[in-house]
Amino acid sequence: MPYYNLKSLIKGIRACKTIADERALIQQESAAIRASFREEDSYARYNNVAKLLYIHMLGSPAHFGQIECLKLVASPRFADKRLGYLGIMLLLDESQEVLTLVTNSLKNDLNHSNMYVVGLGLCTFANIASEEMSRDLANEIEKLLGSSNTYIRKKAALCALRIIKKVPDLVDHFVSKAKSLLTDRNHGVLLAATTLVSEMCQIDETCLNEFRNAVPLLVRNLKSLITTGYSPEHDVSGITDPFLQVKILRLLRLLGMGDARASETMNDILAQVATNTDSTKNVGNSILYETVLTVLDIEADSGLRVMAINILGKFLSNRDNNIRYVALNTLNKVVSVDTNAVQRHRNIILDCLRDGDISIRRRALELSYALINEQNVRVLVRELLAFLEVADDEFKTGMTTQISLAAERFAPNKRWHIDTVLRSLKLAGNFVREEILSSFIRLVAHTPELQAYTASKLYIALKADISQESLTLAAVWIIGEYSEVLLEGGIVDEEQPKQVSDKDILDLLLSTLDSPYANYLTRQFVLTSVTKIASRPTTSPGEQDHIAEILARHTTNPELELQQRAVEFASLFTLGDLKVGVLERMPLPEPKATVMGIVSENKPVGSTRATKDADLLGDDLVSPSPQVNGQPVQNNQDLLAEIFGSSTTPTATSSPQPPASHKAAVQDILGLFDSPKPQTPSSAVPSSSPQSAFSLLQTQVQPVASPPAQSFGAPRLTSYLAYEKNELKITLTPQTSAARPGVVNIMAKFQVTGSNTASGVNFQAAVPKSQQLQMLPMSNSDIRPGATETQQMRVIAPPGANVRLRLRISYTLAGQAVQEQLDFSGFPPGLTGTA
Repeated sequence: MPYYNLKSLIKGIRACKTIADERALIQQESAAIRASFREEDSYARYNNVAKLLYIHMLGSPAHFGQIECLKLVASPRFADKRLGYLGIMLLLDESQEVLTLVTNSLKNDLNHSNMYVVGLGLCTFANIASEEMSRDLANEIEKLLGSSNTYIRKKAALCALRIIKKVPDLVDHFVSKAKSLLTDRNHGVLLAATTLVSEMCQIDETCLNEFRNAVPLLVRNLKSLITTGYSPEHDVSGITDPFLQVKILRLLRLLGMGDARASETMNDILAQVATNTDSTKNVGNSILYETVLTVLDIEADSGLRVMAINILGKFLSNRDNNIRYVALNTLNKVVSVDTNAVQRHRNIILDCLRDGDISIRRRALELSYALINEQNVRVLVRELLAFLEVADDEFKTGMTTQISLAAERFAPNKRWHIDTVLRSLKLAGNFVREEILSSFIRLVAHTPELQAYTASKLYIALKADISQESLTLAAVWIIGEYSEVLLEGGIVDEEQPKQVSDKDILDLLLSTLDSPYANYLTRQFVLTSVTKIASRPTTSPGEQDHIAEILARHTTNPELELQQRAVEFASLFTLGDLKVGVLERMPLPEPKATVMGIVSENKPVGSTRATKDADLLGDDLVSPSPQVNGQPVQNNQDLLAEIFGSSTTPTATSSPQPPASHKAAVQDILGLFDSPKPQTPSSAVPSSSPQSAFSLLQTQVQPVASPPAQSFGAPRLTSYLAYEKNELKITLTPQTSAARPGVVNIMAKFQVTGSNTASGVNFQAAVPKSQQLQMLPMSNSDIRPGATETQQMRVIAPPGANVRLRLRISYTLAGQAVQEQLDFSGFPPGLTGTA
């Protein structure tokens, strides 16, 4: 039996003891409601729609009542209209086709004589209006913005906000009305008008100039809010209408951005708000925070900025975690603008490193990195090292990296630099990145006066703790490389140098082989290190025999890499004097490959930023391995060997060339520790070798640098078709400069001529040995129909030479993988200038 009204339905549903009973009752009642709708009983329709909306709120289907809601809206009774519009807002959205039937009812009700009926129409419009409905009813909304009734003006302003979001082209219709609304004395209308103007300024920049004339009016409104007495209607914790104050401050921020005149007009009121607002209540803190953001974004004078940063510093001492987090987050954004003002709050920022909230610790840590400079590097790094000792594991990798970056950039001397990295290796050696370890070894190699000191410190540290992997690797490498310094001078870290024997050193290194913390990399380092020690004249014959036994034992090791090293090193012992030459000290690594050149962090360390832009041809930066879709890409040497079927490594030599035998020995030495090979600038002089022009190539991909802005901006450039197949089209556009003969900038453009997307596009190129090629990554490896993606290249060739390219293109189109290789020589002769 169907329930008579909503109240009885609610009682019936609450009386159900199981979910199954409730669902059965709802299904039964829904069937009864559908049958009642067919009887066209207007009184029953009201009750049925009310029951249906309750069923909808319980999550059951109620879409069959949409038309009945439209019929209620057409009723002259206010109660019917109210329930009908409520049903439309709940059961319809802007994607429903039925919505077109609502437009006419809304248009009639927006012109109704009853303000509450108009309010129902405006409320419904603001919730469900589609783009089409917004265009149809924009004139009615514009007319209602000028209504004498504040209730209607407020709701009409919110409807106008909905319209400009759906149809930004209609912004111009509401500019003049919005200006008049800003003069309204009603707080509700003013709040809605401020919201509307803020959205208009964000959507259309031309509105900024229109509303900048209203800055004095907004200033006057804000001043009246902060100077008015107690107003019970708008009072929140002793502050008059904080919601309206925040909205006005946000609008002032938009209008003052980049405009000195408007900023000057609002400077005084911002200072007044900042000094007169009570900061003991959360309401006051919200207004102060908006004031700070406004001051930092507009063209405010320096005194006002300092005051804003001081407010954030005061937030840091607040007991509320949310306020401290907001302050740290904002200081992170402003530290690059006014570092000195933020530096005044350094102590309290460092105190936040000990906060119990992990998010606050993370933000304080990021801010601490940015505050480091030449004057405070010792203090801040000491604090960071103290925090590193107790930090969560998730912080340690980033911290060791940032500490190393700071030490390299601001270190007062080399010894402090080495001590700092050593300390981080001791505290978090298992979280140190490989680049940091390589940089530390490079630093020691280039500091001969501190090699004995560093080796002594690492010897003592390794004896105390072998559980930190990076510390173990650094100690094994440096002790093996500079063992004779340690044997001659002893442990220099103490007041009286303590002598150490070769047996002590070897026992310490070999003890790490059996350590539970040793992995395959550690064992490789140890074998290499002890082999180098055995080649030194300072090592006794007995220890040399011991090392030979160790190597012989590892020739049958199940680890292939370890076995290979042991076999190779054991064979070196039979080569006599040649062993000493092969195992001599490593040559000094390339000094330009610094930590800052290798490691890229999201948050730059230091409070000053480098302003020098790296040129595409510059070699100051060393780029990390390129990746596409998260997967590492082949390096250029492997690529060229695969393309041209040659195992010969491309050469980069500078005169005079060392003898071939010595060069081979050096290459073997470079491979001992898996360290990067030092590179020298390659020569652009054409080779006289009788080999094929494409047999030996030199390419470098440097994704860290950008070409000069003017490189590809010249007009009337000619494009040459390089590839057009399988719906993929590639053109090459060269450009030269008379000031730089022999340098050709090439823009490769990728387009899809069909309807399929080419995904995973990988474009690779090579040039003859007499030329050099440098490439930037593609703008996007997925090329969609109608889109144009680009990749920039630079070829350096002897003047007068023709530019020739060998191209390899791989991509996936329509689920099929394609790989093509071709030679391109379509550029006109004389492109590189005259010889």
